[in-house]
Amino acid sequence: MATEPVSLTSDLLRRLAGAIAQAGGWLSFDRFMAIALYEPALGYYANSAPKFGHTPQAGSDFVTAPELSPLFGRALARQVAQALEATGTSAVWEFGAGTGALALQVIEALAGQDRPLRRYTIVDLSGSLRERQRATLAAHADLVHWVDALPERMEGVVLGNEVLDAMPVQLLARLGGVWFERGVALHQDQLVWADRPTGLRPPLEVPGEHDYLTEIHPQAEAFVRTLADRLQRGAAFFLDYGFPESEYYHPQRHMGTLMCHRAHRSDSDPLADVGQKDITAHVNFTGIALAAQDAGLQVTGFTSQGRFLLNCGLLDLAQHAGARDNAMMQKLVNEHEMGELFKVIALTPAASAAGWLPLGFAVGDRTHRL
Repeated sequence: MATEPVSLTSDLLRRLAGAIAQAGGWLSFDRFMAIALYEPALGYYANSAPKFGHTPQAGSDFVTAPELSPLFGRALARQVAQALEATGTSAVWEFGAGTGALALQVIEALAGQDRPLRRYTIVDLSGSLRERQRATLAAHADLVHWVDALPERMEGVVLGNEVLDAMPVQLLARLGGVWFERGVALHQDQLVWADRPTGLRPPLEVPGEHDYLTEIHPQAEAFVRTLADRLQRGAAFFLDYGFPESEYYHPQRHMGTLMCHRAHRSDSDPLADVGQKDITAHVNFTGIALAAQDAGLQVTGFTSQGRFLLNCGLLDLAQHAGARDNAMMQKLVNEHEMGELFKVIALTPAASAAGWLPLGFAVGDRTHRL
């Protein structure tokens, strides 16, 4: 599991060196990931470099579903409209809004609905992305608002597209039958992996004694518990790549799911080019569901992205779209593209859960597999 060391040449790497020293020479990976992604003005999501786009020639690193086709947001908006009506709310909250493309698609699709959308709030820590969102959403400046923290109480429909995967994770490595927590240290002013014995374990026992690397997700689960505490009425929909627990901790998934993205290419070395590429891990949706339930939310749906979008009328919407959007639609729903790897989970406060079934889970619900 050794990684080529990286020379500490940038401000971000010097910041990491300081954090490692302050932590006594060993920094947990979740803390490393938080600094690498979110350190003000330096981290990947906090600096001004472009992230989202269709091609590396434009300087982008990856493309998300709303950038692939506006059909994604229009289909999701049908679910939002139903949820607003069913829960008697009139606000949308979006976490990590990227370029603002999804917000624009949802706002425009909801225009003229019987229950008007009165407020669209974006929760985003990135100043550079906020500016891009403001430009994208300039025509709806009276409707859109930005915050960097949740209020004590909130109502409405919550959206998070590719948000949970960017939350810092802890790494666990079983080596020679012994479990270690994998962190980051310095060796001759270079970043290196460093393991230390731990009592932490994956939520499921992993059969066998072969070496095994995986992730646990305390920050994503804590986020869901916070949301449960604040969301008084409404519903939440999270779309991301990941698996139920039984698949996540399968014995054959011995290299984990940690992945980096840069210039539309992926690699598994987060210690290289720190701050210049995304770092993600797949979502353990069972852990998210259990954290939600323990905090008082109900799981009201879980299925693949492809099935969810089809349930929301994607094919009907595609009849009025052009050839390019229809081609991109295939990427959203095909099993070998985003349709199966990406999942959707719905979480609802108990007071808002009764009397309706979210549209996106009408056929093919997989809640029983969580």
